[in-house]
Amino acid sequence: VQLQASGGGLVQPGGSLRLSCAASGSISGITAMSWYRQAPGKQRDAVATITSVGSTYSKDSVKGRFTISRDNSKNTVYLQMNSLKQEDTAVYYCHISTRSGNYWGQGTLVTVSS
Repeated sequence: VQLQASGGGLVQPGGSLRLSCAASGSISGITAMSWYRQAPGKQRDAVATITSVGSTYSKDSVKGRFTISRDNSKNTVYLQMNSLKQEDTAVYYCHISTRSGNYWGQGTLVTVSS
């Protein structure tokens, strides 16, 4: 199983970015797709999760600004990030949970700076 994340980059505070992560390979039943992030010197923590039935969860600091969605036909998860703040700067990783295991993407860097 491979996860290919894309969409990171440099954006000014208040701007928007959309991250994508496509899963490929022998995938047996995706139960949840998530985005995590790791800022410099900090632990990796969960940002948002979407389950197979479409339920979503997100951390308090991104509620109202970030939206997670998925396209089951493409095994792809998205993270729409609006009103970005400097504290959102981090490497963002996608993660999927399946019946056969859990998998990580390679990470995409998001830098919010003026």
